[in-house]
Amino acid sequence: MAVGEPGAQSIDVTSGNFLKHDGPAGTVVFLVALPLCLGIALGSGAPLLGGVIAGIVGGIIVGLLSGSHVSVSGPAAGLAVIVLGAIQGIGSYEGFLVAVVLAGLLQLVFGVLKFGVVADYIPNSVIKGMLAGIGVLIILKQIPHALGRDTDFVGDFKFLEIGGNNTLSDIAKAVASASVGAVVIFAVGLALLLAWERLAKQSRAFQLVPGPLAVVALGIGANLLFGKVAPNFQLVSTEHMVNLPVPASLSDFLHQFALPHFPAITNQRVWMAAGTIALVGSLETLLSLEAADRLDPYKRISSTNRELFAQGIGNVFSGLIGGLPITSVVVRTAANVSAGGRTRMSTVIHGLLLLISIILLPGVLRLTPLASLATILILVGYKLTKPSLYRAVY
Repeated sequence: MAVGEPGAQSIDVTSGNFLKHDGPAGTVVFLVALPLCLGIALGSGAPLLGGVIAGIVGGIIVGLLSGSHVSVSGPAAGLAVIVLGAIQGIGSYEGFLVAVVLAGLLQLVFGVLKFGVVADYIPNSVIKGMLAGIGVLIILKQIPHALGRDTDFVGDFKFLEIGGNNTLSDIAKAVASASVGAVVIFAVGLALLLAWERLAKQSRAFQLVPGPLAVVALGIGANLLFGKVAPNFQLVSTEHMVNLPVPASLSDFLHQFALPHFPAITNQRVWMAAGTIALVGSLETLLSLEAADRLDPYKRISSTNRELFAQGIGNVFSGLIGGLPITSVVVRTAANVSAGGRTRMSTVIHGLLLLISIILLPGVLRLTPLASLATILILVGYKLTKPSLYRAVY
């Protein structure tokens, strides 16, 4: 339901006042999206920068073209296995990028042919169940990171994990080998985040800085302090941190970008991968869009066909500059709504922050403990699957 239609709550987006909500929300989504982009790229067998590029394109380009006010797009964990198999089958990442471009063109066709009507036949109970299930999954997957066990990359939502573990056995091993430093960072961060949300309702001063940003700053500061006063508690391995590549020079930075090898268009595997990505990515986007409308506190209804068109443009751009395929993603969308995002400017801001971060702030971001990010994501997961939802459905 668009703003101004019967039943919609009014939002002032003309005076710039919305930025006081969308600015902090975009920052929170950025903090959540960065490790997810890197983790999904790692799990897909793609260059790490390819995941960040997809996040930037999903934020800025898809964010501007999308009809959704709160949906956030970027690389999706659901496509990681497809991407990994496609890269191996095609034989090169550059050849795979051709498939991404073609998938985007197919999505443009889907939008023109109004295939978005499929979303009208998805029952509300399915969306509620999907959101609750994703909430449980987020919590389970972030518990090991909160305890300092970071062998599984952030963004992997599969039950069976690399190395023979599964989600439950990984939690058991995390409990048995918990890092005191990570537990302290998580526990103090969670207390701060809960207190910040309450204080923000009472004081404007606490509204100026997003609670999750304060949690990340606390995690960085605490870990550096551990290095001075309690070295045994400090998280020193790069596997416990946001592992963002740090180029030594502008030339090194530019060399990280990959370009599509268009002669690979004659490869049958490229077309198969393109069709699979377009179909699976479109279905995932439509489900996520329905979930975004369900999460939107203003109950606005998004155009599914416009969303397919926006995703198509985004995938064409992402493939042309070396990025992974893009879909609308529930985890980032939920983080956006949870942080108070009101308009599509929050997703655009998150894309701009991703761009700035890989150019200007890679060294600082590498100091961020994954335990701090687990704090943010666990609270997002709880809000998706809180007990009141089950009582209401029952």
